[in-house]
Amino acid sequence: MATISKKRKAALEKIDRDATYSLSDASALIKEITSTKFDASVDVSVRLGVDPRKSNQMVRGVVTLPHGTGKEVRVLVLCTPDKEQEAKDAGADHVGLDEYIEKIKGGWTDVDVIITTPSVMGKVGPLGRVLGPRGLMPNPKTGTVTIEVGKAVTDVKGGKIDFRVDKYGIVHASIGKVSFDAQKIAENASELLQTIIKLKPAAAKGTYVKSIFMSSTMSPSIAVDAKSVSL
Repeated sequence: MATISKKRKAALEKIDRDATYSLSDASALIKEITSTKFDASVDVSVRLGVDPRKSNQMVRGVVTLPHGTGKEVRVLVLCTPDKEQEAKDAGADHVGLDEYIEKIKGGWTDVDVIITTPSVMGKVGPLGRVLGPRGLMPNPKTGTVTIEVGKAVTDVKGGKIDFRVDKYGIVHASIGKVSFDAQKIAENASELLQTIIKLKPAAAKGTYVKSIFMSSTMSPSIAVDAKSVSL
């Protein structure tokens, strides 16, 4: 049997495992139970009453967190020369086309988001085998295939994230850092949850949001009362 560390034991003692917490209380508690020496990420996991194997029950979307993610997002823009300056001015970390396509073919994926334009998707499409499994493939639905590359870069750098339900019917998303004050954590989480609620598929029957849990890197999870999110 694995030994529970003193820090984890102390964290568990602060959580009532039989209770569910309001979003604001959970956001305050997550700061109390996190003991990492680095600025841990705060994550939210939402179990949905959908069958993601059915296309009409897939839940996928984008949300701009009001207080950002707290992470430095590395952005690559794959575009034609006429769009390069726009991307650079917006703060893209890497800008180009053919040279980066070759690097990606060779296995390079040292970025967090890839943005491209519709005109070059013919070249980017074949990279799906490399980018798809890493969640990096540009997609019009998430705003990463667009002619407005500058705006897309600004949005991503400012806290725009995309999410999708996994094969188990769960949405996982990082919504901030433990260094954020509790109100900012709660507001970011609420923005994500409200967006997920709005995306409820018409084909989904029964309870849509089955459970919500908040956790930080290496911390125990906290059950959030779904009713506190104004479902």
